[in-house]
Amino acid sequence: MTIRSFLNSFESSDNVKAMIKDSELILNKDGTIFHLHLKPGQVADKIILVGDPARVDLVASNFEKVELKVENREFVTKTGWYNGQRLSVISTGIGTDNIDIVITELDALANIDLATRKVKEQHKQLSFIRIGTSGALQHDIPVDSYVVSKKSLGFDGMLNFYAGRENISDLEFENSFKQFTNWGKSLPTPYAVDASAELLERFSATEFKYGVTISAPGFYGPQGRVVRLLLADPELNKKIEEFEGNGGLKITNYEMESSAIYGLSKLLGHQAVCVCAIIANRVTRQANENYHSNMEQLIKKTLSIITY
Repeated sequence: MTIRSFLNSFESSDNVKAMIKDSELILNKDGTIFHLHLKPGQVADKIILVGDPARVDLVASNFEKVELKVENREFVTKTGWYNGQRLSVISTGIGTDNIDIVITELDALANIDLATRKVKEQHKQLSFIRIGTSGALQHDIPVDSYVVSKKSLGFDGMLNFYAGRENISDLEFENSFKQFTNWGKSLPTPYAVDASAELLERFSATEFKYGVTISAPGFYGPQGRVVRLLLADPELNKKIEEFEGNGGLKITNYEMESSAIYGLSKLLGHQAVCVCAIIANRVTRQANENYHSNMEQLIKKTLSIITY
């Protein structure tokens, strides 16, 4: 089944035609959606996602005009204009659990009539561009370089809770990875999802490296760090470094959000890409704690690329 035919069957189902219950999609008293505190029309169709709330201001400082700022918990939104195009930048906080909230609520704002609580007949496609920081897993990816996630591999298991996830995943890559690493039976089943081909093509300059990004469900043990607790598989990072998937793709870096962004975007009919500044290399043990100027450069490059 193709992604489009899956979406068509989903959109024509009785569940989608029915009114969405209050307990399933919660609205605040002022009509805003529960976590993001946003109303329809307050978000652009092209959305930059960042983890750190402070990075919203850094991105928006490049806007020619800011028309809106909304804050709730770790979710900060600014909508404005850059290079003549309307953009939004939203902080997600850390982790794929937060991404589940952000992508679901943004899709609801675009594709659900909140007054009738029914899915709109005309689907609106959104574009999500994640700009983040990351740790490299290959010796030839230096600190301060930029990695674009051609594919994201989720260690979090989040997408496995949704129907149709097999239709949008690279099952061959998943199975090869599990076999090569002798993946533990007690661990969540990894899922692999490709970036939007259209958005990926925009980041084709030689300064960007393509690779496979792992989204881990934690910063320490799930990424192979040892503080006081020992690891269930101390050799996992070494196996990850050595693994080569279909098409010769190597796993290049760790971060904590892209797999859910890719997976939910594909299921909901949106586009997504993730680009990260490498602030540490786990193989060479190098790091740059003063990475902020490099992040500013990446933000400027990305804004130019997505509005060209």
